[in-house]
This record gives sequence, C-alpha cells and structure tokens, in this order.
Amino acid sequence: MVDKTLSFVFEGVSYKTIGVGRTDAKVSANCYYVQLFTESVIDEVFFMKSLNSNFSADFKALSLQQVDRGFNVINVEKVKEYHYYFSFGEKNHPFAAPFLVNVDENLNIDLMMKAANLFAGEHFFHKYCTKPSEHTVFKRVIDSCEIVKNDILSANFFPEKSFILKVRGKGFLRYQIRLMMATLFEVGKGNLDLLFIEASLNEDNDRKFMRNIAPSSGLQLYNIELNL
Repeated sequence: MVDKTLSFVFEGVSYKTIGVGRTDAKVSANCYYVQLFTESVIDEVFFMKSLNSNFSADFKALSLQQVDRGFNVINVEKVKEYHYYFSFGEKNHPFAAPFLVNVDENLNIDLMMKAANLFAGEHFFHKYCTKPSEHTVFKRVIDSCEIVKNDILSANFFPEKSFILKVRGKGFLRYQIRLMMATLFEVGKGNLDLLFIEASLNEDNDRKFMRNIAPSSGLQLYNIELNL
C-alpha cells in the first residue's frame, strides 16, 4: 500500500523504501515506520499533503524526519508494544467485530491477569511460535505482559466492559501474541492453570506449539519505540 501510493507521489522519480511494523492479515497497526530513499530533496509540506491525499482511508502519514545516510530502520534497536482487545459473555454488537474479539462464555479474568504476568521476563517461547526455521531463537525477553481494562478503544457499540492484553518486547515470534492470548483464554475458561503456563515456558525438546490461535482481528501493533 505504501509503495503503491508513493508511485503516484513520485511519478517518474526513482525511490526506495524499507519499513518496520508489517502485520498479518486482519491485524491492525497503530504505528508503522517507513524509511524513504530518494535522489532529490523533498518539500516536506507538499510531500505530506500529497501522500495523505493518495493514501486509502485507513492510512495516514503523521510525521517526517530526516536521518543520517547510514541509518537503517530495520537494524536499529526497537521495542514493540502489542495490544489484544477482547471481551467475554454476551455477544457484542456486530460493528465491534473488527476491533474486539468476544468469548461467548464467562472467563476468570483475575486468574488470566495472574497468568499474563508469568510471560514477562526471559523464557523459552518455542510453544508459542508456528513454523520456526532451524535458526529461530526461542529464548526471548518480554519486558512486560499484563491484562488491564480497556480504556483506549471506545465506541457506543462496544460492550460495557472489555479488556486488553498488553505485551512489550524487542522481538516476537510468528503468531506468538495470538498463541499466548489463546492460552490465556483457556486459563480463563478453567481448562489450564498457572502451573501449565510456567511449565510451557521452560526449555524442553518438545517443539509442538499450542493448538489454539486467537483470532487476528483483536490484535493491534500499538506502538514502536525506536532507539534513535
């Protein structure tokens, strides 16, 4: 989408882009960084206006910053924060479906909060990853992991109560957050306990990942902090 739009903005002019913040289908992104290489100096005001005029309605450029020639947005140290929005109990209004996943049974949210905290720290996340390569590093650090009441997304068609799984870290495995969320749902339903979560984060030779993957629609890449 970004390159397609830039092809209109830079018609007949060569350019190149690299970016961070790509997500899976139906996963939304509140933040995305694109590094743009051009052969000419950009008129920042005209560029931003032209870019947003050509973007689709679900994209918006917020700021522009010049960086050194040797800067690489992919290699720079960064921290990502993911949010997973969910509710439980009575079925939500259909308009909420693209933003909020609903579990149609009661969940023990207090136990889920305790379980979420167990993911924080340095652990082996081999059970929370799909299709790893032979070089995949499973030992990762999660800076923080918590379930809190949703005070970020709101709409008059949202349920009275909803929640967010907030996860911060420098790097995540394929489907890691959705596998973690699905496991937490099982804790909330009473099918798994805290001891299971603790054991799943220990190193072992079992490379089978968790069976359940939470729907993609509840997941949002909320923020990316670049160490500039």
